[in-house]
Amino acid sequence: MPFFILSLIVQVALVVHVLKTGRNMSWIFILLFFPLVGTLAYLIVELLPEWTNSRTAHTLRRSVAKSVNPDGDLRRATQQLAVADTVQNAMTLASLLMDKQRYDEAEALYARYLKGINASDPLLLLGIARAQFAQGKFEAAEQSLDTLRQKNPEFRSPEGHLLYARTQDELGRSDAAIHEYDALRRYYSGPEPTCRLALLLQKRGDHDQARELFQGIVDESQVAGKHYNSVHREWVAMARRETANN
Repeated sequence: MPFFILSLIVQVALVVHVLKTGRNMSWIFILLFFPLVGTLAYLIVELLPEWTNSRTAHTLRRSVAKSVNPDGDLRRATQQLAVADTVQNAMTLASLLMDKQRYDEAEALYARYLKGINASDPLLLLGIARAQFAQGKFEAAEQSLDTLRQKNPEFRSPEGHLLYARTQDELGRSDAAIHEYDALRRYYSGPEPTCRLALLLQKRGDHDQARELFQGIVDESQVAGKHYNSVHREWVAMARRETANN
């Protein structure tokens, strides 16, 4: 059977499969106008996970899905918020906007829900602080974080603590930033606060203390597992460079 006829049969069969199984209708466009790439993508994204049901297959599915439809998650989250106007759906959409570096839209969305009974919600306040920080609005971010702490004294968030320390750093409050980074590094799960502390100390001329902190990160990376070094590779690499240069 000629390749063209075979590919046409496969193409039609997959279009029928899309219609029968209720898949996203955008697949039909992809299969019709990009038959070879579309067929391969459909097999990997929609059919392979069903056939294998493995973690690797699902990871591959997500990767290819983002390549074929990079804004799919964003559109679904927007539609979900339109259907169910809840704080949780709003935060999901805002988080996706942050991932897309659409920080001003994320900030506006967080602000829209920071009212009434949700005016002191810690997750909303942390979210808007992240969006403000990403735009360089450091004083606004600090104010949001201060409100979070005042309204929710029992709330604990390592990421929020790190954001507060970085805000102090960006505002030029070195002593406060050093204090916060030093407190963070004693319980934070990764080396980022220690690296940031070492960089700040280095900037102030405390080279010996900075070198000691960087060396500690390198030593830990040598006994930590592959996962640790993969997740924190940016900071581990920085520590290795700094120790090698000194």
